[in-house]
Amino acid sequence: MKQRTLAGRQVSAIGLGAMPLSMNNDKEYPSFEDAVATVHAALDAGVTLIDTADIYAPDGEEMGHNERIVAEALRTWDGDASSIFVATKGGIRLGEGGVKGRDGSEAYLRSAVEKSLDILGVDQIELYQYHRPDRSRVYADIIAGLKTLQDDGLVRAVGISNASVEEIQIAIDVLGEGNLASVQNEFSPKHPGSIDELRFCGERDIAFLPWSPLGGTGGGARRVGDRFSAFREVGEAHGVSPQQAVLAWELALGSHVIPIPGARRAASITDSAQAANLELSADEVTRLSESVGIFDD
Repeated sequence: MKQRTLAGRQVSAIGLGAMPLSMNNDKEYPSFEDAVATVHAALDAGVTLIDTADIYAPDGEEMGHNERIVAEALRTWDGDASSIFVATKGGIRLGEGGVKGRDGSEAYLRSAVEKSLDILGVDQIELYQYHRPDRSRVYADIIAGLKTLQDDGLVRAVGISNASVEEIQIAIDVLGEGNLASVQNEFSPKHPGSIDELRFCGERDIAFLPWSPLGGTGGGARRVGDRFSAFREVGEAHGVSPQQAVLAWELALGSHVIPIPGARRAASITDSAQAANLELSADEVTRLSESVGIFDD
């Protein structure tokens, strides 16, 4: 597996988005044992980056469900689990009846981090990503709270998710140049709208982690080759799945891009992991970009 840099460490060029094991549009979930087996398959395929979040849960009421799967998978894997980079997220709280709300207060984020530390069974979170903006608070204040958690040693690196270019710059200003580790935004052929953020991160040596890089759960990822024929055709030319073509295209958009495709089955992540070794020509990358409305500046 080829490597890329995240928070100053080397990780696999393709990560695993663990969310579909606990939350997806189909509302169909593997058993806990099968979910653990899927994570094991990712690790066996060379994946060393796992992305999770405290809010990922089937019923929306069991905080930490997905983190528990990840923790158990690492505990029971027969490889060297110390080499695996686990990133988690927080900032979404649950109210009565599973109603979700956003809370960017330092007090809430501290409590969320402490719970994630306990569930993951670690002393420090490798990468803690602020999940979604709490529009009732000043964004700079939220990032300042995360910096305090970092200064206190609870998290090693700070990232943000679902952020605009403006919010990325605010995070850089608050954390200091070079201290924003990552930005995790939705990006795929279906949703290419974060190309400005992707390019902005590339100019500043910040890792960009596309979530739902294949188009999402509920059939989006499965049908990507049907909806976007250029990716199917390029995949066929290389003898690989359209999903591999999509991920290879995203990798080709910048050395800072680290897609985190989700998976509910071992076969899915095993196929996705192979995209790290698929080399597309410059003409193919241009063709695929233009097919989804992305053109060179």
